Parts: sequence; structure tokens; C-alpha cells
Amino acid sequence: MEQLLIWLFVAVLSVAVFVPYWVRFHKSHKKTVREKQEAAGLGLDRPRLQYPQIDAALCIGCGSCVAACPEGDVLGVVHGTAAVINGVRCVGHGYCAEVCPVGAIKVGLGDVQSRPDMPILSKNHETTVPGLFIAGELGGLSLIRNAVAQGKTAVAEIARRAGRGRSKQMPDLAIVGAGPAGLSAALTAIQHKLDYVLLEELEVGGTILHYPRRKLVMTQPVEIPLYGWLKEEEYSKEFLLETWQKVVARFKVNLRTNEKVEGVKNNGDFFELHTAKGYHCARFVLLALGRRGTPRKLGVPGEELPKVTYQLMDAQSYTCKHLLVVGGGDAGVEAAIGLARQTGNMVTLIHRKDAFARIKKKNAERITELINKGRVKALPDAGVEEIRPASVLLKTDRGLLELPNDYVFVFIGGVPPFDMLKKTGVIFGGPNQASGQIKEKSAKIRT
Repeated sequence: MEQLLIWLFVAVLSVAVFVPYWVRFHKSHKKTVREKQEAAGLGLDRPRLQYPQIDAALCIGCGSCVAACPEGDVLGVVHGTAAVINGVRCVGHGYCAEVCPVGAIKVGLGDVQSRPDMPILSKNHETTVPGLFIAGELGGLSLIRNAVAQGKTAVAEIARRAGRGRSKQMPDLAIVGAGPAGLSAALTAIQHKLDYVLLEELEVGGTILHYPRRKLVMTQPVEIPLYGWLKEEEYSKEFLLETWQKVVARFKVNLRTNEKVEGVKNNGDFFELHTAKGYHCARFVLLALGRRGTPRKLGVPGEELPKVTYQLMDAQSYTCKHLLVVGGGDAGVEAAIGLARQTGNMVTLIHRKDAFARIKKKNAERITELINKGRVKALPDAGVEEIRPASVLLKTDRGLLELPNDYVFVFIGGVPPFDMLKKTGVIFGGPNQASGQIKEKSAKIRT
């Protein structure tokens, strides 16, 4: 009898522990499957750039990667295996790969030769044009850590080759873009005693210059050549720009600002870079450009008015205004959030889709809260018909709508500098890579 009671107690205890766990697991699994199906229907499971690549044969379904992801909903566990749920929200932190106990995840770009928007690069970040390198976001990987690492790797390879046939009449290297990748490349060039020049369209900082004031930038700990470590995982825009300026001054970086490179010509033994101020020649070129390129225009009457802008530097400069934000991506949503938090602003946010599908989870939560509080008026499936001096005319699913307006902020993406690369001979993935040009060009090595 005593033994029966013991077994009965064990059985009751097991049920008490197992049933709640099974119920929670079943609900969580159903929710993840539903989210994956919804994401697939919206095209969110297909990443734009980097994403977690999961080896299903190694994955044990522990969920460590899901818990570690700062974006919150990039990954999920489906049928006992980790799976990509919202691939477009991955920004390449790599925490999922770091915490995986069995090494089943790596963060990368996948098969770039099938991507028409991705230049084909070697492991040292050289394009299919020998001597022409790419580092940073233009190559597909975001995050400052990746940009810095790529700048160092590319210039180390250039330094190895530059020792052969150096010329006093021509610089070894021309670097285009003074963001994290370009500055890292310049500092590495100093380390290797290369003769170089760093060209920047605006001022030092690159893409970070376009961020709103006090925006936090995810870096992960990173070592800057010559300078040392940035050990925090987040820094403000202002801190990073101040750091870059200190680096330029301390190490006397050969920086030419306000000099936009408009074309790169391959002359066989050297490159010719054409700018608005003239031209530069160098044996090697490193393009450290972002993918943002030239801001995309709306193409509507009134867009030339001075109240229309394509970036938001300081939301605090706008108070008690009627404001229109165009664009449902992270940039547009972040602008709407910043403007809505200022005194007296009336913010309208319009976007082409019926939902904010391609934004970070934190941004989705913040904009939803502001919309629910009435601080932001969201108009999905809407577009700009005309911009007038004191108003805007919008095209909505209910017809034309005219709103009072003081400023219009446009965030509908940019035109990347792909045409310039293609004119130089750089081959991208997709159909054109099947022509055999890659093998032909890769066989030539600049000496």
C-alpha cells in the first residue's frame, strides 16, 4: 500500500509539472508557427542582407538563439528546430551564433551569386575588378564591427600586394567614404605605411551623419586600428562622431571632405577617380560606401519646395508644427517617433503597405503606442499626390485628402551607387554572373 501511494504521489507530481509545461510549450509552438506563416505571407522571412543560417542537422532546439536576439522576433523554434521567422529584421549582431551550444548557427549573406543587388567579392573583399575592393554596408553586412573588420582585412591584402612595384609618382590607395569602414581602412594604411588618400562626400562619419540626434547605434565591442577598443554595445551618434573626429586629428588622417567621387575608371595598372574638384589616381581603390546612395524622390508636384527634406537631424527643432512623414521603414518610423515626442507637433505618417512589416520590433512597439495615444496619425496604403506651400494632398483608399502642413520628411530609401560600380566593371550576382565573366576577371591578379 505504501509503495502504491509513493507511485501515485510521483505520478501526480509528474502530471503537475509536465502538463503546465506541455500546455505552455504547445501554445508557444502554435504562436511561432503562426508568426512564421504570417511572415512568409508578407515576405518577411526572406532577409535583405545578412541573416542567421541554421544547420538543422546540428540544431537541438534549445531556444538559446531566440532568447539572445536583441531584435526579439528574428528567430523561433518550429517543430523542435530553430527557424528564421522575420529575416528582414536581422541586422547581423551575431549573438545567436555566439550562444548556440552546438555551433548550429552562423550569420552571413548566403549565396550572394544569386543576388543581383550584391557585388561578387573575394574573402579579402576584392571585387571582380582586380585592385578594386569594397568594405562596409555596400558589401551586404551592416554593423560598425563588420565595417571596421572589413576595412582592416582589405587594406592588409592591399599592403601585401603594394610592396611589389610601388611608385613614388602615384598613391598606393584611394579610399572612398569616411565612415567606420573607410576610417578603419585609413588607419590600417597608416599602420602599413601606405601612401593613401581618404575621400568623403560630406564630413567624417558616413551613414551615421544622417542619423537623428542622440540616436543609439549598435556597435558590439570593436577594436579600432591604432586607437583601441570601443567596449560598449551601444553608443550615441554624437559620441561616435566625436570619436571619429579625434581619430582623424590624432593620427593626421589624409582626409579630403566635401569631395564626392562621381566615377572610377580602371586604366589597367591604376585607377582614376573623378570628383567634382578634379581627379585622383591610385594603384588600388577601396570603396567604403553605404547602400543608401542618393535619396529616392517622390516625383510629385511641389517636391522642390524648401519645406521638403530627406533626413531628420534634430527632432527638437520642430515644435507646434503640422508634419508629414513619408515611409514605413525604420528611418521613417523613427522620424515619426522623434517628431511626435516634441511639444505640440501633429504628425501624420503615410506608407504604401497596410502594415509596418519591415521594421525593428522596438520601433514597431513605440510607433504603435504613439498611434494608440493619438500622437501619430497613421495612413496605410496612402501616397503623396501633391505638395503645396501650406498643405499636402494625399491619395488614400477613401479618395484625395488635403492636410495642413509645414514640413514633409521623405524616407523611401535611396538609389545605391550600383551604376558606378557596374560601369567600372564590377560584376553583381544574379543572371549576369552566369556568363562566365567572373572566372575570366578573377583570373587576373593586379601585381
